[in-house]
Order: sequence, then structure tokens, then C-alpha cells
Amino acid sequence: MGHALDDGPFFHGTKADLRPGDLLTAGFRSNYRPEVVMNHIYFTALVDGAGLAAELAAGDGSPRVYRVEPTGPFEDDPNVTDKKFPGNPTRSYRSTAPLRVVDEVTAWTRLTPEALAAWRERLSALLSDERGEIIN
Repeated sequence: MGHALDDGPFFHGTKADLRPGDLLTAGFRSNYRPEVVMNHIYFTALVDGAGLAAELAAGDGSPRVYRVEPTGPFEDDPNVTDKKFPGNPTRSYRSTAPLRVVDEVTAWTRLTPEALAAWRERLSALLSDERGEIIN
């Protein structure tokens, strides 16, 4: 974990309304399993990956993507790396240290309602399978 995994830039998708300098921290409920309190904060180097996370996030706000800076060490997200895909094709990471919001990014690809419904269905099927555990 001590070596640079990726130089970024990095992005985080959410429905929260944030400002530059705000810190995103672990310890909140999972967007995908509300009964799980997350030990990590998640981010990606792919802006559209953060956009997908924002679209799927819990809450009633508008999906937003923020450019973020990790404030501490980070590791590959085990939920989407070697356990499910070889390597880290989604360039997804997690950290126990906060992420600092740099600015909001508006240039990302919004999903069509049909595509969003298909993703929600896939996610629901995955999470209803006992092997669909979140590695926390």
C-alpha cells in the first residue's frame, strides 16, 4: 500500500452537495447495503465510474461527481479487483483516510433511464446473492 497505485486525477460520485475543501470520510452507511457502515471511502480514476456511483447512490439529491484528493494511503477496491476482475480495470480504490473535495466535475456521461434501471436490477440481483458480500 505504500507505493503509488495511480496518479489520478480521482473522482467520487455521490448525491451530496459538497464544496471545495470539504472532507469525505468513512463511517457512513453503504449506498448499496444500508445495514453496513463502511470502514472506507471509495473513489475512482474514471470520471464515468464515479458518475455511475453517483447515479446509484442513496438519497434524493442530484447525482454529482467531484474531483477529490486522497489525504492518506489507499488500496485497490477489493470489491471490483482481483476477486471479481483481474487487476483493477475500473481504477477503483478505497481509503480509511478522508478524501478532500477539489471541485465539482460536470463533464461526465449520464445514464439513460433504461440503462440506470438495468444497473439497479443487476445490483439488486448481485446483493441478493449471498456471495454478493461487500468487502468492508
